[in-house]
Amino acid sequence: MDTIVGSAFSFKKIRSKIHTPFPNFDFKVKTMIERLKRYQNSWFGIVLSILSCLFIIGTAAPSQAVNDQFAVNQVSITEYQQQAESELIAQNGDSLSKPMKFKRFAAILSGDEIFPNAVPTQASGTLGAVLVDNRLIVRGDFRGLSSPLRDYVADPSPQTNPKVTSAVHIHRGSAQQNGPTVFSLEVIPESNGLNGRVKGNYILTDDQLKDLNSGLLYIDIHTKGFRPGELRGILKA
Repeated sequence: MDTIVGSAFSFKKIRSKIHTPFPNFDFKVKTMIERLKRYQNSWFGIVLSILSCLFIIGTAAPSQAVNDQFAVNQVSITEYQQQAESELIAQNGDSLSKPMKFKRFAAILSGDEIFPNAVPTQASGTLGAVLVDNRLIVRGDFRGLSSPLRDYVADPSPQTNPKVTSAVHIHRGSAQQNGPTVFSLEVIPESNGLNGRVKGNYILTDDQLKDLNSGLLYIDIHTKGFRPGELRGILKA
């Protein structure tokens, strides 16, 4: 296209030095050059727009997927917290003399949080919890486990812990340490054993309340493929 426009300019330059019996020739050449310029710019703009769109799609798609998953987690957490609040109100409705003061907690579970080595899993989990005084109610779910939940009857821990009654636990510890089991959650698995819901209702001691408010209680889901834990996340206010 540059060659065409250049040739057109050269031709016009030559025509300007000679006499022509066609009075409209220079005007027609000028018009043709302007059209070539316009088409050249249009094609360049189209190509540039296409390349820009491809770049935007390629870079934005992963971020959009992450944002969508985050939004789904947020909805689930809110729903579970509302379920916990409704249950507390229903259980204490007759004895309420003033509005209950809820403190909400949440945990997003992933294999990246497993300590000391992250677990390569596509599974995920979300939990919402509500605290009133020293009473904690937890609701949540897990999705896409790589294998069924660990069976602690057939595959018990080396040290027997009467608090371990399922494969989903609340442990005491920071993000950089593994701690003892404080509570077990009740598990309601789906038929495939890889998805399910969890729930729990607990009365906390003063030390456990302090741990909860300090970010020292975490949820851990143990599976047959990842016995020490496939998903983990800290309960945070």
